[in-house]
Amino acid sequence: MSHASRPFTWREGAGLTLFAIALTVYFTWPLALRPAELGRLAPGDGQFSVWNIAWVAHAFTTGVNVFDANIFHPHRTTLAFSEANLGAGLLAVPAFLLTKSPYAAHNSVVLIGLTFSVIGMYLLARRLTGNRPAALVAAIVFAFCPFLFARTAHIQLMMTAPLPFVLLAFHVFADETTAKRAVILGLSIAVQALFCAYYGVLVGLMVGVGVVVFAIARGTWREPRWWYLAGLAAAVAIVVVLPFFLPYIRLQDETGFGRTLDDSRKYSADWRAYFASSATAHGWMLPLLGGWREVLFPGFTALIFGAFGLAVCFGRTKRTDTSSPSPLGRDVAAFYLAVLVLALWSSFGPEAGLYTLLYHTVPVFSLLRAPARFGLAVTLALSVFSAAGVAVLLGRINAAARTWVTAALMIVAVAELSTEIPYDVARPVPRAYKVLASADRGPVAEFPFYHLAHERYRQTLYMLFSTTHWQPMVNGYSDFIPADFFEGARLLENFPDDAGLNWLRARDTRYVVFHRNLYDDASRARLDERLTVHARDLQPKYTFGLVHLYEVVNSPAIP
Repeated sequence: MSHASRPFTWREGAGLTLFAIALTVYFTWPLALRPAELGRLAPGDGQFSVWNIAWVAHAFTTGVNVFDANIFHPHRTTLAFSEANLGAGLLAVPAFLLTKSPYAAHNSVVLIGLTFSVIGMYLLARRLTGNRPAALVAAIVFAFCPFLFARTAHIQLMMTAPLPFVLLAFHVFADETTAKRAVILGLSIAVQALFCAYYGVLVGLMVGVGVVVFAIARGTWREPRWWYLAGLAAAVAIVVVLPFFLPYIRLQDETGFGRTLDDSRKYSADWRAYFASSATAHGWMLPLLGGWREVLFPGFTALIFGAFGLAVCFGRTKRTDTSSPSPLGRDVAAFYLAVLVLALWSSFGPEAGLYTLLYHTVPVFSLLRAPARFGLAVTLALSVFSAAGVAVLLGRINAAARTWVTAALMIVAVAELSTEIPYDVARPVPRAYKVLASADRGPVAEFPFYHLAHERYRQTLYMLFSTTHWQPMVNGYSDFIPADFFEGARLLENFPDDAGLNWLRARDTRYVVFHRNLYDDASRARLDERLTVHARDLQPKYTFGLVHLYEVVNSPAIP
């Protein structure tokens, strides 16, 4: 059972919120000061994330079909070619409406998400340990773990906030199993899935483990009510998520798109990952590793107090010191130990065995490719055990020293996990895009038309600039790329020419944008020669500066 503690008051809530905001501002500084000017843009995934969030916010505020993103024209449901980020995009709507800035929209989600990650972990640890100072430490080590700051270019991977809220809902459900609480649990799982599909799968598996562990530990395995209400929670989650998952199912059916176990091997953790960190204070460890692919080190605070908390939970059979706050109950500790072990095992990918079993038994695993991301659950479990460890430590010292020890622990945790995020300054939007924004609707093709594997990510620059006009684009970048994109790329290598013009006209392309600054001198000279030859095919609309805009003559809208 969860530990009794003081009632949660509005004063505590207000203080917690201010604490969470202050930490978020510090760890992401100076993002809160310049939300419309900064972004994590490099490599291409960062630009993709900004575009993605802005598109979803744009779609929700204009009524267009959110899955019909403005990339890979004339294809439909192109948002489903990668993570849709519907939850994050919805969260970005207020900032997007107020500023019309894709950067501010994206960054508002980062700041809000981290703030709620602190709040969620605090509430979870507080419920499980009954100790508020210990919960504060746990909130820091989870919300600002090295895993998170190694993935600032991927907005979905920063959406860790729902995870502790789902587990909180699970513990509430487990302590008093009712239909209402089952529905709330199911809804919370669905929310996490809509913010990050990986974490939705992860927390769904965690809850599944919890259902089994608690059924055994508390003897509820004999009670049908336990199982059918757990099934109700699962059903609610599936019913809520399924409509948003259907485009992915159709994509698989129509194209055969999916992830193989070989794909997963490339994104699996190894022992080095659990010593690799993005935090500045851990930089001394990196040369010792000799190379790493993933970042999963939880931090020394989480490791030390997590190990202490785990030892206390399983090393004490009865309370002998009534002045000390209780650590986790044995059933709760068994659950988080199971989560830690299974997540660690899964993160090592197909070679370790468990991930292969899950791949062949859980249908959604065919859309996943990064087992290492399950390592976040290791940090989460250690954060819970850290709360137990800190609670016991504080219970063994006199009351006068507790405040100072708590403050010292929080300062150490913050100092240990601090890092400098490599922000980029928002790119100025070329004037040609503003002309395009006021032009009649029509598909756009942008050049150079990057398509080789090592350069394809550069398409995200065009996508980012498209947030100025939202015209449909022949260009695009995503996890899945349609076959005709590569067909077109071959025909567009020497554009403008007859073959390329015919291919674009067949797709109703109305506008062409040339980024002259992205061509080398020789290529730019050849471009100018071809533009002269095809002057009757391309009508100049804006040809000043480095980015030029043309309209395709004899496109469906142009006589």
